[in-house]
Amino acid sequence: MLEWESTAILSDALQVLNQGFESLPAFDPEIDREALRQTLSGVAARLKDIFPFPHPLYAGQMLKPPHPIARLAYSLALHLNPNNHALDGGRASSAMEKEAVAEIARMFGWDTYLGHLCGGGTMANLEALWVARELVPEMGIAASAQAHYSHRRLCGVLGVPFHEVPVDPHARMDIQQLERLVQHKEVGTVVATLGTTATGSVDPLPEILRLSGKYGFRIHVDAAYGGYFTLASNLEPDTHEAFSRIGEADSIVIDPHKHGLQPYGCGCVLFKDSSAGRIYKHDSPYCYFTSEELHLGEISLECSRPGASAVALWATQKMFPLVSGGDFAASLGICRSAALDLYGRLEDDPRFVTTFPPELDIVVWAIRSPTATESSRLARLVFDESAKSGLHIALATLPANLFAGRGAIQFDQPQITCLRSCLMKPEHKDWLDRIWRLLSAATDRATGARG
Repeated sequence: MLEWESTAILSDALQVLNQGFESLPAFDPEIDREALRQTLSGVAARLKDIFPFPHPLYAGQMLKPPHPIARLAYSLALHLNPNNHALDGGRASSAMEKEAVAEIARMFGWDTYLGHLCGGGTMANLEALWVARELVPEMGIAASAQAHYSHRRLCGVLGVPFHEVPVDPHARMDIQQLERLVQHKEVGTVVATLGTTATGSVDPLPEILRLSGKYGFRIHVDAAYGGYFTLASNLEPDTHEAFSRIGEADSIVIDPHKHGLQPYGCGCVLFKDSSAGRIYKHDSPYCYFTSEELHLGEISLECSRPGASAVALWATQKMFPLVSGGDFAASLGICRSAALDLYGRLEDDPRFVTTFPPELDIVVWAIRSPTATESSRLARLVFDESAKSGLHIALATLPANLFAGRGAIQFDQPQITCLRSCLMKPEHKDWLDRIWRLLSAATDRATGARG
């Protein structure tokens, strides 16, 4: 399952890198290679107790394996361990971060902006909401009931009122409910989620933009999971329109460590108005002498940040440019095709109850049963039985109204535990027949245990 032949390429690259330091006096650090070998073998043994995330039969959570170029470039940079807080910490890696972030910004149509990499989507959203608080103080922040749970938590950290907006039957922000909220509450920023983590739903950004023009609130787009689908060519018209208008938002978050083929942690935050940098302004008790240019630490809440992440992202985007019609864009379309294929099979099978068709590459379904309680119990059994056969899917607890009218389930409880798959690997398309056979057999075994 694991690919290691490419590690020979890393050895060649290390020789090239080492040539850049030939003018220095010889230095050969002493290493006990046998102790290294034994310890690393022990680490490998411990790591066997992890799900096989890179394998196509792992179709559960949002765990997309890094591309080999990202792994190799990250490993190469680790031999220098640059710190992208300031240019002193890594001139080349800092330049590569700026170039990589610029390409992401261009994907959304931005040539001027303020942005940088950070530890992940949570940190990126924290920065976006912090800037929003500073720009519109004493105003609340609103997000849908299906937005990532971290938004509520981050508002608590920031001391900002959080307002939850109900969702429509497609798990998207309900526009009528949003308008009622902004009419009666002081809302300074609305978070539009383009790709929710539970169902992959895309909030109706054009309508949110319309309300912003009417009521004057800021818009932050949380596209941590879904942002790269801006490049996909097989989205539904409403979904495509929402992605095409991301550039009209005030700030954007995207996670290269989700669909961007990067190792954890690599997030990115972007601000349309570069003057947001004044909010980050600080004075350091010590000085950086190598450059008078603005360094990345002056536009980031984080201080020390791994330059290796920037190098890996830069290398990946060099190999797979973020352009419509390119190989990277095509792979996203394949992932969505796999999700549509799985949804179609579930829709046609009387054992299952589906929600709405997938907007991106997440599929959610329930086990057809007399009650939501029984359906939830069987979902957990199917989850366990699937894992026994090597197929790893996920569980999700969703509001019952998302399944209303979709089957003969009596909702004796407000929520239902259902099954969920993130078909984030292009290989899932070719493996779908096998995935379906394993899922079908696991369902038969689980539902056969009703008595």
